[in-house]
Amino acid sequence: MVMPAAQTDWTVEMLDALPDDGKRYEVIDGALFVTPAPSDVHQYVVAAFARQLHAYVRPTTLARVLHSPADVRKPDRKRNRVQPDVFVVRLSAGKRPRYPHDLKDLLLAIEVESPSNPNLDYQIKRALYLRNGIPEYWVVNPIARIVSRWRSEDEPGEVCSSRMTWHPEGMAEPLVIDLPALFDDALG
Repeated sequence: MVMPAAQTDWTVEMLDALPDDGKRYEVIDGALFVTPAPSDVHQYVVAAFARQLHAYVRPTTLARVLHSPADVRKPDRKRNRVQPDVFVVRLSAGKRPRYPHDLKDLLLAIEVESPSNPNLDYQIKRALYLRNGIPEYWVVNPIARIVSRWRSEDEPGEVCSSRMTWHPEGMAEPLVIDLPALFDDALG
């Protein structure tokens, strides 16, 4: 379960002082979010999406794929640190941008739904990512085997169950993900 913290103005420095207990600690605009260590289902699905995205972008100088734990921050780097489950970071002149990455460096952010607090993935992180210029955001529900996708704050989003097509600017061809096959590979 995600626990709201009594402290209301958390900083990244405060996060760094917390014990390494296997939980994920993220801070968004000074609010602390704590989630339990991910399940094996979560990790299998993360790996499956990361593999497909890696195979798609690796031959190019456009982007690279990362997965948590890896930090991403808003311009207010002291009060914001999130760790998307999988994300695609844009390269600059073929080179990695400065780490920890800025939200503006991301082309895609993916979260695998947290059963302990779906509001964090579907509402809080969606608003954070889309308000800060990430062109596309996906939330994966491994139980229902669906992906919810948003491309802007102003659009209602869509739910995909058979295939996802992702075509970032700069890529000649789109990536087409067969979702039933991906979930069978990850969870079969």
